[in-house]
Amino acid sequence: PLSLLPLLSRKMDTTLIVKTKNESHTNHHHHPSSSFDHKTPSSQEQHQNGLISINAVIIIVISIISIFIIFAILLLILLLHRLKSARDKAKHLDCKESCSIINNGGPSTSYSYTSSPDDIKRDCLYSRNPTSFRQLPQQTKSCRGSRAEGVEVYTYRELEIATNNFSEDKKIGGGEYGDVYKGVLNDGTVAAIKKLHMLNHNSSNQKHEDRSFRFEVDLLSRLHCPYVVELLGYCADQNHRILVFEYMPNGTLEQHLYDHNCKNVKDESQPLDWGTRLRIVLDCARALEFLHENAVTAVIHRDFKCTNILLDQDNRAKVSDFGLAKTGSDKLNGHVSTRVLGTTGYLAPEYASTGKLTTKSDVYSYGIVLLQLLTGRKPIDSRRPPGQDVLVSWALPRLTNREKVSEMVDPTIDGQYSLKDLIQVAAIAAMCVQPEPDYRPLMTDVVHSLIPLVKAYNQSSVSSRIHSRRESLCYDDVVQ
Repeated sequence: PLSLLPLLSRKMDTTLIVKTKNESHTNHHHHPSSSFDHKTPSSQEQHQNGLISINAVIIIVISIISIFIIFAILLLILLLHRLKSARDKAKHLDCKESCSIINNGGPSTSYSYTSSPDDIKRDCLYSRNPTSFRQLPQQTKSCRGSRAEGVEVYTYRELEIATNNFSEDKKIGGGEYGDVYKGVLNDGTVAAIKKLHMLNHNSSNQKHEDRSFRFEVDLLSRLHCPYVVELLGYCADQNHRILVFEYMPNGTLEQHLYDHNCKNVKDESQPLDWGTRLRIVLDCARALEFLHENAVTAVIHRDFKCTNILLDQDNRAKVSDFGLAKTGSDKLNGHVSTRVLGTTGYLAPEYASTGKLTTKSDVYSYGIVLLQLLTGRKPIDSRRPPGQDVLVSWALPRLTNREKVSEMVDPTIDGQYSLKDLIQVAAIAAMCVQPEPDYRPLMTDVVHSLIPLVKAYNQSSVSSRIHSRRESLCYDDVVQ
């Protein structure tokens, strides 16, 4: 056993050396892995930081582009606004003379009956800066400003002189709200001077009448259109309230239809012919189109009827009397709720029953006037038998019947129209007097429908006159 000790000791040494080498070899293989494991987290962090940097750059670029786009849009809106303002200013300057209040002795308004609605829009203004006054003075002095810049202010004495103390000989009309006199102003202008009734002396009624007067002056000083009677001035001396308008020599449409003996009717023996009636309804349609759709704030006339349609020396029609007019509407409901005022027979059914007033209420009244021009009848005529006394009830079933529509036409214009034109005009009237307001057309649509009819009639009328002239010349040659 003792002899084996050196061998055992040598063997143990060999085992230790091998074990040491193995551990060294193992450590040699393990250290790189440990080194790799130590370096890996650092690379991942760098990769993540790189992604974050790229995302940040993308977000910044998108933000810059978005800001640039928003800035470009705002700049475009600003440029368009400035362009529109420049056009409005140029339009105002162009129309300042032609659409300002008509001067005495000036030429009559020269607009073709077949002018496009866009042409008319360019010549109609609704000023944003009217000649307005916050409080009516108890006494006013005569102001002689330019009419193009605003209406004039007259003293009561000036208008007394103009009308010969409001003589009955100068009286050319009257109604519930006042009397109208023909007068000559200091500068020679012939004018229609409307003296309003101021019968109520208690404070509440007086304030209401003053508000109505101020409203009409303020409104009419804004409106400048060839189809609306122009306000020349006003008087507010003490308790007197007077409006001064341009003079319309041929009186009212009512007088031409039903009062041929009236002194304002130029030719008592000749009722209005078909062509003149067509042109009148087109003029009226253009007036309402301007009030409803082209004014800055929609204007509802509320008392559109034959007595408020005036004719000039050429039987051009203009709308007058804005004492009951309303401006604007409820944006949510599209109507104005108000007490019912106006003239029986012209009131739209929804307005008469609920007090809800819209531009379609005027369209209904326009349809009644169109029926009057077609039939020669009054809106309500108690002298006629039951079933015929209310014009719209009697006419509506006949308007869409080709056989009966000819039977309802005013006999004074018999033979002056073609059946095709009659049917088209009757169809327009039928649409305007529909019981449901939503079924009634816009006045722009009415204008577009009437223009071809008036144009065709004018062309056929010119051709007929040329043909008649040629026949007359041939007859003269034969006689000679």
